[in-house]
Amino acid sequence: MSAEPASVVYIVDDQDLVRRSLSRLVESVGMSARAYASPAEFLEAYDRDVPGCLILDVRLPGMSGIELQEKLAAEGSAHPVILISGHADVPTAVRAMKAGAVDFVEKPVNDQELLDRIQRWVATDLERRKDSAEMGEVLARFHTLTAREREVLRHVVDGMSTKEVARTLGLSPKTVDIHRGNIMQKLAVHSAVELTRLASLLEAEKGISPNSPASGRWESRH
Repeated sequence: MSAEPASVVYIVDDQDLVRRSLSRLVESVGMSARAYASPAEFLEAYDRDVPGCLILDVRLPGMSGIELQEKLAAEGSAHPVILISGHADVPTAVRAMKAGAVDFVEKPVNDQELLDRIQRWVATDLERRKDSAEMGEVLARFHTLTAREREVLRHVVDGMSTKEVARTLGLSPKTVDIHRGNIMQKLAVHSAVELTRLASLLEAEKGISPNSPASGRWESRH
């Protein structure tokens, strides 16, 4: 059984006392904290592949916390961001939320309240990464299907019987059953229900079509 991936709470604040206080708070519940005095220092060490969350002060040297958050979002970072500020105002909070911040906390910070939020968002990030990894595995299995297997899959998830699929594709029922067995083996499913759920998940999450590898979308059913 694989271990849970280690999580890190990144803290960016130009006040040494705040950095030390937040680091101790995070470490008090067994999580790892990495603290930085400036965005530049943080960016040199930042690893977006490590689960966790970010705590950014709004006022930072060289780049504001919101500007740092916007830069990370533009570069594809999906870490939850908690912004903290001793000079909070509505326009700043609105801009932070529009840029994707999950929380906006005013100083002085209530330790337990902040800790609850940190733990919630770290758990959220861990779950998101787990779902993303599972989807990557499903996608990799899907791409092992042949063009004919994708045709059969589309008709199967449309609810067609083996005979109906055979008639539609000009194949024998036995050939359709062979393709169907190969599909289920490659996708690691054991029933038509699982097969349909998996296909629906691919369509909903990735827009993937069994029949259109070039466009990545389902063929029209109309």
